[in-house]
Amino acid sequence: MPPTPDSDPARMKIAVVGGCGYIGAHMVRVLVEQGLDVAVLDNLSTGHREAVAAPIVEADLRDPQALDAYFADVRPDAVMHFAAKALVAESVAQPALYYDNNVVGTLRLLQAMQRHGVARLVFSSTCATYGVPTRTPIDESHPQAPINPYGASKWMCERMIADACAAHGLRAVSLRYFNAAGASPDGSVGESHDPETHLIPNALRAAAGSGPPLRVHGRDYPTPDGTCVRDYVHVLDLADAHLRALRYLERNAGAQAFNLGSESGHSVLQVLEAVHRVVGFEVPFEWADRRPGDPPVLVADSSQARRELGWTPRYRQIEEIVETAWRWHRSPRY
Repeated sequence: MPPTPDSDPARMKIAVVGGCGYIGAHMVRVLVEQGLDVAVLDNLSTGHREAVAAPIVEADLRDPQALDAYFADVRPDAVMHFAAKALVAESVAQPALYYDNNVVGTLRLLQAMQRHGVARLVFSSTCATYGVPTRTPIDESHPQAPINPYGASKWMCERMIADACAAHGLRAVSLRYFNAAGASPDGSVGESHDPETHLIPNALRAAAGSGPPLRVHGRDYPTPDGTCVRDYVHVLDLADAHLRALRYLERNAGAQAFNLGSESGHSVLQVLEAVHRVVGFEVPFEWADRRPGDPPVLVADSSQARRELGWTPRYRQIEEIVETAWRWHRSPRY
């Protein structure tokens, strides 16, 4: 039977799909600290078993039999869905891989949730569903017009989720992240991708001499210093929003989406200056051509999340975010 809408979140059991990845592992840590019962499902294609102190089932979302076994054993009250491939360039080169992994995987998850009577879902989405913005800051009413297969796959997942809510009574929140960054303040959980494509970890490696000089793509954008401006949001602030979304689903039916960002933009060069201040070394870099489809500015309007979820980012300064990432990079655990 589906959980009743007035059940106590503190006693819920949460299935965390993709819980060994960067954001998922931080989410698992927060859920465990909150005293919730957690069971992780991950195929470990990019995640790290060492990042998670919770039961892990190694399985792929696209395997219906494995999903049935997982749901029958775990009997979760709600699902948090982080499992996805998320490299824009790779999605352009291998679109079928992204539609198979992200879209088909989410379809199989929704089908399994329906079979097993699990009626609550918090979905990890992205501002990439908006494409090139026609206005900034971007609010949830901005048209969704993704320009790459990664963004398109997430948009398709949002649509499937909304349709499942309308047809089957699913309650769901899609959280559209802007640029996730940072790490656990104690340095025990952090960002470890291969390949690494995110600015802050690559800048830290370049500054520390453990990575090559950073490549800065484009210096002629219509921004104050000519480099792209992005909205960086700390990974623990994202985890906090997921907890609040879970509580939101206790009292709200249907499908809803919220932007998650700090609502302040920092250019690439401003981030490099912040890294310099935190690390004490300049970031060696070289200029490179623009990447196709990179918008000049991506900044969130997160007022709806503030209003409906009661969410406010704690890490508002870029130096705070960089400092937590630096603690991880000085002594990575995996």
